[in-house]
Amino acid sequence: MGTQTQNGADKTYDQTEMDEKLAKEKAINEWLPITSSRNAKWWYSAFHNVTAMVGAGVLGLPYAMAELGWGPGIAILVLSWVITLYTLWQVVEMHEMVPGKRFDRYHELGQHAFGEKLGLYIVVPQQLIVEVGVCIVYMVTGGRSLQKVHDTVCSDCKKIKLTYFIMIFASVHFVLSHLPNFHSIAGVSLAAAVMSLSYSTIAWTAALDKGVVENVDYSYKAKTTTGKFFNFLAALGEVAFAYAGHNVVLEIQATIPSTPEKPSKVPMWKGVIFAYIIVALCYFPVSLVGYYIYGNSLEDNILVTLERPKWLIAMANMFVVIHVIGSYQVYAMPVFDMMETLLVKKLNFRPTFMLRFITRTSYVAITMFLGITFPFFSGLLGFFGGFAFAPTTYFLPCIMWLAIYKPKKFGLSWWCNYICIFFGVLLMVLSPIGGLRSIIVKAKTYEFFS
Repeated sequence: MGTQTQNGADKTYDQTEMDEKLAKEKAINEWLPITSSRNAKWWYSAFHNVTAMVGAGVLGLPYAMAELGWGPGIAILVLSWVITLYTLWQVVEMHEMVPGKRFDRYHELGQHAFGEKLGLYIVVPQQLIVEVGVCIVYMVTGGRSLQKVHDTVCSDCKKIKLTYFIMIFASVHFVLSHLPNFHSIAGVSLAAAVMSLSYSTIAWTAALDKGVVENVDYSYKAKTTTGKFFNFLAALGEVAFAYAGHNVVLEIQATIPSTPEKPSKVPMWKGVIFAYIIVALCYFPVSLVGYYIYGNSLEDNILVTLERPKWLIAMANMFVVIHVIGSYQVYAMPVFDMMETLLVKKLNFRPTFMLRFITRTSYVAITMFLGITFPFFSGLLGFFGGFAFAPTTYFLPCIMWLAIYKPKKFGLSWWCNYICIFFGVLLMVLSPIGGLRSIIVKAKTYEFFS
């Protein structure tokens, strides 16, 4: 009798302990930025994706076209659009492939495909390089565009160092980074998405309005074969950087509600299609019109090449600043989530406002410092673009798809995936070489904190 009572008490105790554990887990998930809010609509996914995808990369595309030439340039732009849309579809499909479970983060999907430990080792370093890399590059872009606004509006004023403009740009993020989750940055993200379409349209319409420049030259910028080759490789990285929204896709999809009857992939895919149409409207006119008008006399940022009318260029650069503010937040959110998950779940910190305040403020400060230290813009794009964007965007989803679904050998799905993997690996190997060379060339004349 006594033993039975003892057993009953043990069971009740175990159940209570289990309930407490689940309640604690639920409370932590409701506090973490990715899983705290699941009531987003399809159009949230549309503008979050536009904000993540159409970055400052679009302004470098005409320059990339000048380094690639007409034929290869158009082919690579179109191929990248098709391949990245296909791999994005795969990621959206895989979000809920296990009934009753959602892979809310890219690394969770990696762990399902490659195993608990290996999945983390494969995905997390690449995802962090991409997200932190984007944040650093956007610090520089934001600072550069603010500087351009200042110099355009007030051409007689005393010149101010880029360092100070990067600090001004960062000051916005010291405030915005304390918005708790994706849902709360929806307004910032919507403004950013509208801005991206606006400045892309300004860039190509202002170029068209100018008309083709005199003695336009469509030959390669570099005169030596080595120069042409390395520039070609760097341009591949710049294109890869322009199509790099996959790193935050699962995190965006995690904010959409889901039931077995209405899975989240339906509204998510609707948003993705809408986003990709906007991407095409931003990318193709800018790169083709920009190259057609200016030939190889382009700067690595088309808004720098356009000098007049002053008010329009100042406005376009201000739009870039607003867009990059939104993009920085969209890319920083998964990093905040990783840091906060590590601190709360692994290191057992209490989920408090103070913890969030310290981690996020430190992150913004570090990205600002690195942006001030290394502001060679296009070289960084090429280097990061190939090194980390190509895997997570072009072929990691395909490898996961092959590992999980095991499609029939030599079938359509099998071929599609292997072609994407081949193209992606080529990009990953070749473009950092070009990017690194242009960083070295520019670094020769660069003085730190000048």
